[in-house]
Amino acid sequence: MQIVYLIIGALISASAVAQPAPSYPNRPIRMVAGMPAGGGADMNARRLAAQLNRILKQNIVVENIAGAAGNAAAVTVAGGNPDGHTIFFSSHPVFAVNPVLYEKLPFNPNDFQPVTLISQASHVLLATPSLPATKVSDLIALAKTKPRAINFGSGGPGTSLHLAGELLNYTAKIELVHIPYRGAAPAVVALISNEIQLLFDNSMTAIGHVRGGRVKALGIAAKARLVAIPEVPTLDESGAPGFEASISHGVLVLTAVPKPTVGVLNRAINTAISDPEYKTAMAELGVSLVGGTPEQFAKFLIAERAKYSELIRKQNIKAN
Repeated sequence: MQIVYLIIGALISASAVAQPAPSYPNRPIRMVAGMPAGGGADMNARRLAAQLNRILKQNIVVENIAGAAGNAAAVTVAGGNPDGHTIFFSSHPVFAVNPVLYEKLPFNPNDFQPVTLISQASHVLLATPSLPATKVSDLIALAKTKPRAINFGSGGPGTSLHLAGELLNYTAKIELVHIPYRGAAPAVVALISNEIQLLFDNSMTAIGHVRGGRVKALGIAAKARLVAIPEVPTLDESGAPGFEASISHGVLVLTAVPKPTVGVLNRAINTAISDPEYKTAMAELGVSLVGGTPEQFAKFLIAERAKYSELIRKQNIKAN
């Protein structure tokens, strides 16, 4: 229940009117990014940092700390000074899923407060070309006739890619077999080499593979098709009604950071992600920029936690 207390507390405290803190920022800001350098999510973080450089008139230094499903980066931020000069660019499962998935976390979620939800990238269901299915309804019918005969990969137990596959198992009442890899990149290689037949991949990397013809896309796990690959239907259109699964990223800071400072950051980030070039660059990766208030980010985390708590319990999903 830690994350619920964290977010409800943030909703209450963030409702206070925050006046700009004139002394903030007064030195470079360290942005800890909980993902490896070079990928789509890292590109997102670095584009945001570049915009904030201009808006806040301070250098924003991106530091990538990958590992442990984002927990390693959270530990690093938790040990920082709560003055707002260390911020956390985090995937949403770190706070919406990990507190449920892990029996013991190496950090306390109550030490963090939401600032702004930055973006959302839907997952794409990819299949090896040899799989005799061209749409999700074909896959579901095949999986029901051959239970546990089709494998789906992921970047590791408990990752958003794993949870998306288990969500399909649960909602479609099928039995795809989970094959975990040490990261999403090896899972993609396994799909291309036909070691596995299916993979939910985030749009930031899936689009390139689809365009390259090495794999086929059965559907987008979103309400609407992606502008970057408009020919690919949603899973809802393709045979899995209402199915949605995505990876979102946002900025959080320590709970002890003063509310006026949080207000400065929130306004600066919302200004940054309204930049047309930033929006266009991310749209090409299938990423939608979101923005909004700390309260809205908190409510999003609450909803995601409720959705995946039930799934984790019913599918008996373990982190390791």
